[in-house]
Amino acid sequence: MAKDVTEIRWHARGGQGAKTAATLVAAVVLEDGRYGQGFPDYGPERMGAPIRGYTRISSKPIRQHSAVYHPDVVVVLDPTLLDSVDVCEGLAPDGAVLINTAASPAEVRRKLGLQGGRIYTIDASQIALDEIGRNIPNTPMMGALARVVPDLKLDTILNDVRKKFGPKGERVVEGNVRAIRRAYEEVKSE
Repeated sequence: MAKDVTEIRWHARGGQGAKTAATLVAAVVLEDGRYGQGFPDYGPERMGAPIRGYTRISSKPIRQHSAVYHPDVVVVLDPTLLDSVDVCEGLAPDGAVLINTAASPAEVRRKLGLQGGRIYTIDASQIALDEIGRNIPNTPMMGALARVVPDLKLDTILNDVRKKFGPKGERVVEGNVRAIRRAYEEVKSE
């Protein structure tokens, strides 16, 4: 990831918060003086349908406005997508895959048949249930992503979530903050 732009492709199902996470991560890097771009790519816009989201992070202005075809990082919020979507399509040879699953990185590597790159896993669904009370894994995945992508700073993510989620109440804010911190600490890699 030693290039000007880090490209992230998010895979999820509608309602899991991938659109929110993709745009929040882009906003977070702006707080640190970098450039960010985040947007969704919908197929049928319905709850449970597979969707993709995209985030770009750069130290320079981002002029490209297309889908991410050759991601440096792939984030998968729903592990059932591994059976129907080639989430690693176009992944950079030294790229990273971050998956919401209780499985180990080695188990995921075998399932994907991935030879190179890096695999990270985090049980973001369980963390979301424990800390937020709902299976919406997007904010825990942002915490795990901060471990994977050096351009993301955990404190900046937490501050941005506090600001953006503030109107939803202290309980929602603190649950999300706990979920993000916990995912940052619990993410596993090979």
